[in-house]
Amino acid sequence: MLNAIAAARTILTRLHEVMASRNPAQAKLNTVVEVIGEGLDSEVCSIYLLREGMLELFATKGLAQEAVHVTRMAIGEGLVGTIAGNADTLNLAEATAHPDFSYRPETGEDKFHSFAGVPIVHRERAVGVLCVQHVDPRRYEEVEIEALQTVAMVLSELISGAGLVDEEEAWALSSAQSGPAQLRGLTLVKGLAAGQAVFHQPRVTIEHTVAEDTEAERQRVYLAFDKMRDQIERMAAQAEFGVGGEHEEVLETYKMFAYDEGWKRRINEAIDSGLTAEAAIERVQQHTRMRMRQIDDPLLADRMHDLEDLANRLMRIVSGQLGTAAAKGLRQDAILIARNLGPAELLEYDKRRLKGVILEEGSLTAHVVIVARAMGVPVLGRVSSLRGVVREGDLLLLDADNAAATVRPTPAMEDVFNARFARNREKQAAWAALRDVEPRTKDGERITVMMNAGLRDDMPMLGMTGADGIGLFRTEFQFLVSATLPARDRQTRLYRDVLDAAGNKPVVFRTVDIGGDKVLPYLRHDDGEGEENPAMGWRALRVALEREGLLKAQARALLEASAGRTLHVMFPMVSEPWEFDAAKAVFDAQLKWLKGQKKMLPEAIRYGAMLEVPALAEMLDVLAPKLSFLSIGTNDLTQFLFAADRANPKLAERYDWVSPSILRFIRRVLKGVEGHNVNVAVCGEMGGRRLEALALIGVGVRRLSITPASVGPIKELLTRVDTREIGEAMNGWLENPPPSMREALMQWAAERGIDCD
Repeated sequence: MLNAIAAARTILTRLHEVMASRNPAQAKLNTVVEVIGEGLDSEVCSIYLLREGMLELFATKGLAQEAVHVTRMAIGEGLVGTIAGNADTLNLAEATAHPDFSYRPETGEDKFHSFAGVPIVHRERAVGVLCVQHVDPRRYEEVEIEALQTVAMVLSELISGAGLVDEEEAWALSSAQSGPAQLRGLTLVKGLAAGQAVFHQPRVTIEHTVAEDTEAERQRVYLAFDKMRDQIERMAAQAEFGVGGEHEEVLETYKMFAYDEGWKRRINEAIDSGLTAEAAIERVQQHTRMRMRQIDDPLLADRMHDLEDLANRLMRIVSGQLGTAAAKGLRQDAILIARNLGPAELLEYDKRRLKGVILEEGSLTAHVVIVARAMGVPVLGRVSSLRGVVREGDLLLLDADNAAATVRPTPAMEDVFNARFARNREKQAAWAALRDVEPRTKDGERITVMMNAGLRDDMPMLGMTGADGIGLFRTEFQFLVSATLPARDRQTRLYRDVLDAAGNKPVVFRTVDIGGDKVLPYLRHDDGEGEENPAMGWRALRVALEREGLLKAQARALLEASAGRTLHVMFPMVSEPWEFDAAKAVFDAQLKWLKGQKKMLPEAIRYGAMLEVPALAEMLDVLAPKLSFLSIGTNDLTQFLFAADRANPKLAERYDWVSPSILRFIRRVLKGVEGHNVNVAVCGEMGGRRLEALALIGVGVRRLSITPASVGPIKELLTRVDTREIGEAMNGWLENPPPSMREALMQWAAERGIDCD
C-alpha cells in the first residue's frame, strides 16, 4: 500500500521547487504531472484547468501529448467535467462503466481502465481537475485518494499564484453552471426580500497550504483543539445550547467529536504530509464530505453534519477568524444565512441592510423569530444543505410567504419576483392608509390593537402604524445588545425616551425576561450548571427574584422614568400569585424610597402579569383582584400546553395555534377574570396572523398586542368581521371540534370574502 504521508510530503516539496522556478507556466505544469505521477506511482497523471468556460487538458504524463490544449470538456461533461461540476471525487475500477464516461480518441486512453480524479478547488470554486489512470482495473486505495486530494489542494494555490486560472471566470462559470436553484423550508416570518447571500459565519479562506514549519503548525492545531474543547464544555453550562429532551444527545455528540483522537490524528497526518494547519483540517474534511455523500442513514448523516460544523469551528479558531459577518458589516442589501441564530446575534446586524434570513433550523416561536418579526425581516427556516447550494455573494430572492427562496435567479425570475414585490408594496400602502382609522369590527365593536417593541428605534412605528400604544415593551433587548449589565441610569434614559416618544399612548413595560434562548454572557448560574430544559428553568421572573438587585435597579429606573405619568409594568412568566406579590413588593419598596427622597413619582401605577404558565389559570380567582391587566403570552403558553420545546426544530410544525385546546384555554382565561376590572390582551405572534386573530376574536379577545408590521393587516381584517357571527361559529366549533379547526376557519372566512393569508 502506498505511504500517503511520505508520498505527499515528497510531492509537495518538489512542487514547491517547480512552481518557484522561473520556467514558463506550461513547462512548470509539464514537470508537475511528472512529479505527481512518479510520486503516486501512476502510469497517467493529467491536469485539466478552466479556460474560456471549458476544462482544457493543460498537461499530462501518459496520455498523448498531441491532446494537450486540444481535449476540452464542459462542466458536467465526461468524468472530468462531472468531477468539476460536483466538486467531488471519482474513484473507478473501470472508467468506461460509469454513465458519464466520454471517450476522447485523441488522448490514447484506450488501454487505461482504472481512473481517479479530484477537483482542484480555489475559493470554493472548482478551477480544474487532477486525475490519474492505470492499465489494471482496480479501485484506488483510500490513502492514495487522500494523497491525491492533498496534492490538489496545494496545486490550487500554486496555479492560482501563477496566473493559470482566471478566478473571475471560475466564479462566473460556476454560478452559471449551477444555474438557478430553489430552496424550500418553513415560513417563520412572512415577507419578500432580495439581497446577496451573506453567511453569518463565513467559511475560512485558506491562503497558504504548504507548511514552512511542521511542528509549529502542529502546535497551532493542538492549541485550537484545546480552545474548541473549552468552548464545548462551556456550552454544557449555557442554556442557549439546550434543545429540550435532545440537549444531552446533541452535547454528547459534540463532545464525542471534539475529543475524537482519531480525528485529531488524521489532521496530524495531513500536517506530516507538509500542509498548514488550515489546509490539514480542510483536507480531512474533504474526506468526511466524501463519506457523507455515501451515507443513506439520515441520523448518521446528521451526525456527520455535526462534525462538519465542529470542523468549521476548529478552522475559525486556528485561523483566528472568529468574528461573524456582523463584525465586518453589511455593505449591501443582504440575506443572512445561518444554521441558527440567537436574538442578540440578529440584533448585531445593520437593519438598513439586512433584508431577510434563511436558517437551516428554526421554529415559529423561537425568540430570534420574534425579534426578526419585530424588525420586519422575513425568515425562512428548516432549509437543508445551504452550504452545498448557496455561495457567498449569490443573489437570493426570498419568498417567505410561500416558504421558498431562489438562488441565482434568471432575469425572467427576477421580473416575476419584482412584480410580486410591487404588488406587496401596494398592499402595504393600503394597510398604511388605515393608520388614523380606529380598529373597529364590521358590527362596530372597538378592538384595541397595540404593538410590540423592544428598542428605541422601534418607537417611530407607533405613529406610522396608528397602533393604540405599546402593549409589550421587551426591556430585555437593551440587556441583549449590551456587553455588560446596563447601569440604572442607562435604563432610565431608555424608558424615559420611550415614554416621550409614545406621547399620550400607553406603554406596557415587561420586566426583564432573560434565560431560555436569551442568554446573557455576563449573567450566569451561580453553580455553573447547565439546564436540561432551559425554557422551563432559570429564566424571566425567576431570575429577577433571585437576582433581586437586577429587579431593584429596573424598578427604580421605571419609576423615575415615569415621573408624572402612568406606569404600566408587567411581570413575565408568573407561575403562582406569590411570585407576582414578591415582584410587586420590590417596586413598592423602591417607591417608598423615592417618596422618602422627595422624588417626583408616577401619577399612577398599573400592575399586570403575563399568563404563559398554564398553572396560573387555576389561580386567577386569587390573582385577578390584584391586577389591572393580564396578557396571555401565546408563544410560551403553546410550548407549555403541548410540552413542545419551541427550540426543537422537529416540533416546529407539530402543533397549531388555532387548535381547539389552545382556543378553549384562552376562552377559559377570559371567563376566569370576569367580574374583575382586568383588561385581558393576547400578546404574542398568534395575534398578528390574520386567521389566528379571527379565531381570537371568536373566543372573545378584544385586545391584541402584535408586531408593527401586523397592525395594518389586522386593522383591515377587523373591518370585515362581525364579532357576533364569528363568536357563534367559534362556540359551535369548540363544543364539537371539527377535524381541522384551521380548515373550518379558512372556509368560514372564504365564504364571507375575508382574506386570511
